Amino acid sequence: MSFITRKFLKQGLLLLLILSMILSCSCKKKAHDSMNYNEALPRQVAAGKSVAESNADSIWNEGYNSEQYERYVENKYVNVDEAPVSTFSIDVDTASYSNIRRFIQSGQKPPADAVRIEEMINYFKYDYPQPDGQAPFSITTEIAACPWNPGNYLALIGLQGQNMSSEQLPPGNIVFLIDVSGSMNSANKLPLLKSAFKLLVEQMNSNDRVSIVTYAGSAGLVLDSTPGSEKSKILDAIDSLNAGGSTAGAAGINLAYKIAEENFIESGNNRVILATDGDFNVGISSDDELVKLIEEKRDKGIFLTVLGFGMGNLKDSKMEKLADKGNGNYAYIDSLNEAKKVLVNEIGGTLFTIAKDVKIQVEFNPDIVKQYRLIGYENRMLSKEDFDDDTKDAGELGAGHSVTALYEIVLKDVNGTDKIAKNQKGFMTVNLRYKKPDANESTLITKTVGTEDLLGEMSNNMKFASAVAEFGMLMKDSQYKGNSSFTNVLELAKAGKGHDLEGYREEFIQLVQKALQLYSNN
Repeated sequence: MSFITRKFLKQGLLLLLILSMILSCSCKKKAHDSMNYNEALPRQVAAGKSVAESNADSIWNEGYNSEQYERYVENKYVNVDEAPVSTFSIDVDTASYSNIRRFIQSGQKPPADAVRIEEMINYFKYDYPQPDGQAPFSITTEIAACPWNPGNYLALIGLQGQNMSSEQLPPGNIVFLIDVSGSMNSANKLPLLKSAFKLLVEQMNSNDRVSIVTYAGSAGLVLDSTPGSEKSKILDAIDSLNAGGSTAGAAGINLAYKIAEENFIESGNNRVILATDGDFNVGISSDDELVKLIEEKRDKGIFLTVLGFGMGNLKDSKMEKLADKGNGNYAYIDSLNEAKKVLVNEIGGTLFTIAKDVKIQVEFNPDIVKQYRLIGYENRMLSKEDFDDDTKDAGELGAGHSVTALYEIVLKDVNGTDKIAKNQKGFMTVNLRYKKPDANESTLITKTVGTEDLLGEMSNNMKFASAVAEFGMLMKDSQYKGNSSFTNVLELAKAGKGHDLEGYREEFIQLVQKALQLYSNN
């Protein structure tokens, strides 16, 4: 071999080595860029198991995560002298909590935009009294020292909807609108969805009717309206569902509403339940047109509930928006246990509305309160004028549902309890408007919060709600978290655990412990 040949050979080998190094760095960067909350997630999750329980035998999905979350700016402190009134719509969605649980159980920090503190708080039941008047819910108010900001106070507003047994619920005209597109072809999506809906079917009786509509490549009517007593027929139809095809299918939602209208039950529960991973096209060309359709059908008495499934392409922001506009609620189903919670244990709250367009307006006393901050509810804020406007849409309360809101407040005189006692306006006045499900005019309820609501020690309700709120602020790395810590969250949650019949509060405590380890190791 000549000198020249050897020289060119060496240069060629050197060039190949350089190219190899460049490609290697590029691949590593690509892999790195797809990590944090966008990192690969388990594809196969056994129905009935959490993500964490199924990690060992899961197949990891390569590529970029396309989950979508709406971005909200946290509520700021407001000066009472400048704006004494705070107005918002209630929220009974719970999807944020179960979604966050999914991230933490799989060893990942949840994205800050996935954390909606009001949904985390309202995932849990609280020991509020049942209503004893004409209103379909009770109102509870409490004030106590703020755990994470010494010197500040927390004000709690709690609503408790009337409990109703399955026998007390009105007859249902329920249309399952099910996504059977190719993106649903994994164990934690369509198979889990089928198992979840089977649980719901078992709760139905002969007065209820069920229809099934699918959309995707095989869009169409799978089951015409069928009495709830014909369970085997309904279950067979559910079993027949298979995922395949693109999401750009037939106009599934139009068909679902058509079936709901044809079988409409006067004074009944007429509802479409949309079940999807959110990566969908139901036959409407734009989100605005879809929202308009949902609002039109809502005004005709057909409500919409949205159930989210799966991971990797979850369109959380879209599903939340649709449920809000459809007088329904949005839940995220990550396991069969969660399906049981939403569709069995809380079936009344999930499927039957007892009060619609529920708005809360709090007027703070400028003689007592210097500043306030509503924790969460950023996407539920209303203008002062919206409160008295009965045409303005707001949140819905289902049978047995509870709603909790927390304000952090700064007093003008921390030691001025004598002043508060002498002031008839108290700390604040809570005004609440609601409509009956079939009404167009609202009813007003007013309650003054005074020294009788000032607690020397937090109730169990307030301890636990505060723990969840503090946990949410840590997840968001909130600028308002003060002295918050996972240790403080654990102490509060354990102290406020109370009667935990279904074990959801204990599960929260275990979740916080996992989060503590996760954030300590990163």
